[in-house]
Amino acid sequence: MSDYDFTNDSMLELYLFESTTLLDQLDEILLQSEKEENLSTENVNEIFRIMHTIKGSSAMMEFDTISHVSHKLEDLFYVIRENGIDDNYFNELFDVVLKVSDFLKEEVEKIQQNQKLSTENEDLIGEILDLLDKMNGQSSDSKAKAAKPAGSKPAAEKKASSKKKAEKAAQEPAEISATEITAAESAASYETSAESTASEPVSAADPSGDGKTFYLHIRFTEDCQMENIRAYMLVNKLDTLGQVLETIPDELSTNPEASEIISHSGFFCSFQTNMTAGEIEAAAKGTLSVSKVDFISGLPKDTDKKEPEASMPEEEQKKTGAVAKNNLNDSDSSSDAGKAKSGKQNLINVDLNKLDTLMDLVGEIVITESMVSGNADLAGLELDSFNKAARQLRKLTDELQDIVMSIRMVPIAATFQKMRRIVRDMGKKLSKEVDLIVMGETTEVDKTIIDGIADPLMHLVRNAMDHAIEDKAGRIAAKKDPVGQIILSAQNVGGDIIISVSDDGKGLDTEMILAKAREKNLLTKPENEYTEKEIFNLLTAPGFSTKEAVTEFSGRGVGMDVVKKNIEKIGGTVTIESVKGSGTNIFFKIPLTLAIISSMEIKVGGNVYAVPITNIRESFKATTKQLLKDPDNNEMIMIRGVCYPIIRLHKIFHLEDTLTKIEDGILLLVDSGDQLACLFADELVGKHQVVVKPLPVYLSRYSAKGKGIAGCTILGDGSISLILDVQSIINRY
Repeated sequence: MSDYDFTNDSMLELYLFESTTLLDQLDEILLQSEKEENLSTENVNEIFRIMHTIKGSSAMMEFDTISHVSHKLEDLFYVIRENGIDDNYFNELFDVVLKVSDFLKEEVEKIQQNQKLSTENEDLIGEILDLLDKMNGQSSDSKAKAAKPAGSKPAAEKKASSKKKAEKAAQEPAEISATEITAAESAASYETSAESTASEPVSAADPSGDGKTFYLHIRFTEDCQMENIRAYMLVNKLDTLGQVLETIPDELSTNPEASEIISHSGFFCSFQTNMTAGEIEAAAKGTLSVSKVDFISGLPKDTDKKEPEASMPEEEQKKTGAVAKNNLNDSDSSSDAGKAKSGKQNLINVDLNKLDTLMDLVGEIVITESMVSGNADLAGLELDSFNKAARQLRKLTDELQDIVMSIRMVPIAATFQKMRRIVRDMGKKLSKEVDLIVMGETTEVDKTIIDGIADPLMHLVRNAMDHAIEDKAGRIAAKKDPVGQIILSAQNVGGDIIISVSDDGKGLDTEMILAKAREKNLLTKPENEYTEKEIFNLLTAPGFSTKEAVTEFSGRGVGMDVVKKNIEKIGGTVTIESVKGSGTNIFFKIPLTLAIISSMEIKVGGNVYAVPITNIRESFKATTKQLLKDPDNNEMIMIRGVCYPIIRLHKIFHLEDTLTKIEDGILLLVDSGDQLACLFADELVGKHQVVVKPLPVYLSRYSAKGKGIAGCTILGDGSISLILDVQSIINRY
């Protein structure tokens, strides 16, 4: 791994984002191609580009292991691109590439966790080389090759090979060469630098003396891109061998024009060291993409803008002049091209922390707007102009809030697509044929919600593969299609998103679930009193598993309870439906966002509470005659032929000076998944948008969330209102 300090480095953030995105894209291409049983030319080129990009950026960041493995896979796809692939190697190719993808993901994860990277993966490289040998019709021992260092070929053989590859790469379509370094160019660059270093060993600068000052004019490989970053890495390398006094252009990492200047005129620097000119040239050429190093008499003056061009070789000056002349002749077309280029960049990547901060600020604006509009000093005054301005402010605040929330929304497609890999790998290991069908993948959800549902979805898909879907023989015996189905779907319903995981497997056996629950002492009442839904809900009890033996995938009792806790953590609910022999459906009902919600403010005594609108079915007045009592003497009320329990908020929160007669107060029918109840309060205050704030940390010792409090918000008058957790209230009381 690189010794460079990447702490809080934007380069590292960009590298991690790009690598993660490319690896996800690689998996998607592979799984789709494997499903279609066809690897198109377009996909071969795309995989080649992906590995080429990862190889180049990893080498620049000095993550040598990632660069080396990516380079080997790039070589494999270079051969496939040139010669095609025999159907006999189709499955083996996909297994190898997915192994490489897994390895690279693990290494990127190590970088994110600031862990040490693997030094090498000879087994994986051996598999790549072995497949490459088979495709080339060779019989050499790939493992022996994998054990050799990358530069173990004779220099003459490597040089000839590099030249041959470079000539071949020169004939590649402009689509690749105009935007990237080809594999052959990259290989030649590595080999040239290796030979130079071998022929002229680098000696360290003498720290006791000042040394001699050299003036360098350095050219990078044409179309290598990110020239300023490459120059920055070169300066870091030279600083370890001496001292870089000055560079042109300066501010390499922050100057937006630096890359264009270096591409056009080259990179200049003054370098003080005790090394010889030959050693300096070898060290510089040992840096990725450095193609030429010239020693000049001095740095060009900032005022003399033509001097860098004068130091260019005659051929390059002619080329530059021809380009300039061509630009003058085609000014209209270049203008149009500039417009097209300026319109091309319509997406940017933003740090999620910045979006969180923006959302917090919008929340504060919403609160402040409520405080201004509801100021007690304005009570009883007729201020038409003020009221008009306040309405306009509310409108703009709502629009701002909607825009900021939409920025945080991301499609659920990426999360769904990751499940394809799980289905594919488990299908092979369990010898099951299963199709994963994805519906509603364009549904957008808050980024925080997306992060919270990834693990529960993965667990449910694994459960469906391991527990639910029968093997081929079992499905044929049950007169089902030999190929099973798992369906992932998402849709917006009001202010919530409904996500379902369905399968056409063997379904849930209620008798077996009851037997397991009895064995683990999980039953709280006689078995014959359990409804089907209550039996299914036993699956979410901690430690419950229907698997007899512990396997690679399940049987450890860490199951549906974790799924339920994770979903409840983001304000959602879990519902299970199943028909024995036909299949199982598991539904998540999750709010679209957790930051700002619509709520109904209610008053209980002198306190104001907020109830999320998504939990409220209706509100109504009742009389004492409508009340019923259950066998345990609990209050209930019948609405349209259905009985619902009544929960008096003043009792559970131990409040005094509140209304106690049912006729004086108001009832709210609320739901939490498949459970419903009526909350009794003194009065309704009104509907408001509230900003959800977490409870102070010191209150965690009192388990406030488990007792019915989800968070708090600030009202327009500056007072604090507690947000009720309807789910925990119904479950507890």
